Amino acid sequence: MKTIVITGSSRGIGYHLADQFLANQCQVVLSGRSVNSLSAAQINLVDKHPNTQLITVPCDVSEYDQIENLWLKAVEQFGKVDIWINNAGQAHSQAKSWEQPQSTMLNIVQSNVLGVMYGCKIAMQGMLRQGYGAIYNMEGLGSDGRIVEGLSIYGSSKSAVRYFSRCLVKDSAHTSIIVGTLSPGMVMTDLIRKQYAQDPVGWQKAKPIFNILADTPQTVAGWLAPHILNNKKNGAHIAWLPQWKALWRFISTPFIKRNVTD
Repeated sequence: MKTIVITGSSRGIGYHLADQFLANQCQVVLSGRSVNSLSAAQINLVDKHPNTQLITVPCDVSEYDQIENLWLKAVEQFGKVDIWINNAGQAHSQAKSWEQPQSTMLNIVQSNVLGVMYGCKIAMQGMLRQGYGAIYNMEGLGSDGRIVEGLSIYGSSKSAVRYFSRCLVKDSAHTSIIVGTLSPGMVMTDLIRKQYAQDPVGWQKAKPIFNILADTPQTVAGWLAPHILNNKKNGAHIAWLPQWKALWRFISTPFIKRNVTD
């Protein structure tokens, strides 16, 4: 039975990945900053998956010691960690970079960049000691170099995640550890809605595109989870919405109507 640790898994795609892994008879460690959110997530998942192997560990990924504790609690409970997913991240409302508060810049970099680096360092060291394991980093807007006005801080953080992940793949090439990236495409979560929290006009303009390209976290997690479990390749890029699929959605728009924003 595989043990999966997912940062930022009390809600959004992290929560639904946990749901899918539990459905596949895995042991799961939920983590997140909010104790209340973790408790609610645990109650829902245990109710859905009776007799499941699930624990929760509060963890702010911007704090190195808390990620260390996450690893230790997982090993203490389950004896090992087979898969570690760096999913936790923060977004921000759309605005020019110079209009963003310093606190927003700091939070994004600490969570989305340092949080991934810390998670990879701790998971890699632990997996090298146990002799096996896989680490996956969650990409996002900016990972492929695409630029969206008003999202420069978030996009830069996700661009850094891809670069760091590619470096880690090379660094781990002669080890027994698998390193990969997850590309969920556009997922309708609180992160996206938060980007438009102060821009209702922009949200109305963006909705048609989201209804073409975006998906629910349940849909994306349902596809990602089995691909993660079955992957044996170092450097794997597991992508839900590759270019050909995105192009097909635009072409088929007149015939297939989708609504994921309401």
